Amino acid sequence: MSTAFQAIADPSRRSVLDLLAEGERSVSELLGHFRFSQPALSKHLKILRDAGLVVARAEGRLRMYSLRAEGLRSVAEWVRHYERFWTERLDDLGRLLDEDQAARARQGGGAGKTKRQARRTTTRRKNR
Repeated sequence: MSTAFQAIADPSRRSVLDLLAEGERSVSELLGHFRFSQPALSKHLKILRDAGLVVARAEGRLRMYSLRAEGLRSVAEWVRHYERFWTERLDDLGRLLDEDQAARARQGGGAGKTKRQARRTTTRRKNR
């Protein structure tokens, strides 16, 4: 999995993956989308291949590259774990904010206004 993360850490390689997600492409087709040399692209493709994220096949004199979705599975599972973590935390924060606003409204604290909002309202009234 760490090899996959190292491979996708580079924005150029992520862009290559984005293009390959649309379908199989030759090296020359990929080169048309980037401003780097063929040797630089070949190096990026080798890193992606070694990480198991892309596969290459020969078609005559061309090398055709395609995305290997299985290679991204471990990355997706790791991200999914933390997605659940953050979703739960944000849900908890939302509930806490709702409870706090309801408590302020019950106490007559300016219909749920924050202290800063209440101070602004008071200051504006004094300045009139």
